Amino acid sequence: MSVHHNENLAADGLIACHACDGAYRIKPLPEGARALCARCGSLLYRNAPHSLDRSAALYLAALMLFIVANLFPFVALKYGDRFEQSVLASGAIALTQVGMPELGVLVLLTSVLFPLITLGGMVYLLLPLRVGIRPPGMALVWRIVRTLNPWSLIGVFMLGLLVSVVKLQDLATIVPGIAFYAFIALLVLAAAATASFDPSVLWPRAGPRPDLAPRGASAASLGFAVCHTCDVLVPKDARRCGRCHSEMHGLRRPNSITRTWALLVTATLLLVPANIYPVMTVIRFGAGEPNTILSGVVHLIEDGAWPLAALVFFASFVVPITKIAVLALLLITVQHGSAWRVRDRTLLYRVTEAVGAWSMVDVFLVAILVALVRLDALATVIPGIGATFFGAAVVLTMLAAHAFDPRLVWDKAQAR
Repeated sequence: MSVHHNENLAADGLIACHACDGAYRIKPLPEGARALCARCGSLLYRNAPHSLDRSAALYLAALMLFIVANLFPFVALKYGDRFEQSVLASGAIALTQVGMPELGVLVLLTSVLFPLITLGGMVYLLLPLRVGIRPPGMALVWRIVRTLNPWSLIGVFMLGLLVSVVKLQDLATIVPGIAFYAFIALLVLAAAATASFDPSVLWPRAGPRPDLAPRGASAASLGFAVCHTCDVLVPKDARRCGRCHSEMHGLRRPNSITRTWALLVTATLLLVPANIYPVMTVIRFGAGEPNTILSGVVHLIEDGAWPLAALVFFASFVVPITKIAVLALLLITVQHGSAWRVRDRTLLYRVTEAVGAWSMVDVFLVAILVALVRLDALATVIPGIGATFFGAAVVLTMLAAHAFDPRLVWDKAQAR
């Protein structure tokens, strides 16, 4: 069977947990309530009241603010009569100009292009639905939005800006621009839009109704695979989803363990030069010394910024190493078919997947400082090769987390 038709779906059919593949009957929820997986505690679905109206308005407002944040001056550095002004994309442009185009592209994608695509994609989906029109290519746009959303790092960019302000406070005066305040409002509205959005406004919550669905069974054991576009369950041998027509890839992510190991080992090797080589050199009045990731943390402590120092140390040093250790633990236990604390291992995976992107704060910090500190003989910032290694390591650890299929934890444990 290659297609599972919509008429076989029911509003009280089965739904599966994305983290452990547990199968559950869909039940109505009161407003504001959430349905959690009894096996691993992950969110199955929720009832967000007036989701279409609220999320459409919030995403539209967020998109407008994002456009303002890119068109107007972001921050400026004032030193005597000198006035260096920047826009949101200045960091990416500056890195390209100083001979680090690969780092510039990474900053441009994660701070400008991907956020624009995700916000614009959500507006494209929600506004037509709000007036009763199904937008063309809805499944494709939704897949793009879901894929790029973890790489839309505007919150991490803001943290990098805060750290750069602390580093520059004894050098010159920081003057916020119109785009700076628009960016702050954007962060608030984007978070509110995400909180108010319910995917059921795109794809009505429905599923198949098998004759027998034992309590605690997985969707795979019942003969179903999950469509990762519209979340509906389809027969495990289906080639395409009958509802959104997306291509199916079987019960689990293809070659998940092999791909995750390859990405993880490469990221581990890259972290060595990332911590040995300097990420940047701050030159003041012709003198300066290279800064590694850890020496940058020390400088923040010396400046009295203990909270930011702790935050940068956690995001840039603790998180990458912990993420590699956790993913390695998950891979080893899965390959050994371990039944040890499967729920806790699933929680570990969810946490590492969520916090991994915050390691990008050092990359954004370098980009912002290179763009702002251009005072010729007075002061300048030169990016170091360590920043490129570190950016590559962060990207690979994020890819490794996305490549790993947490449902394997439960498959192996149940098989054993």
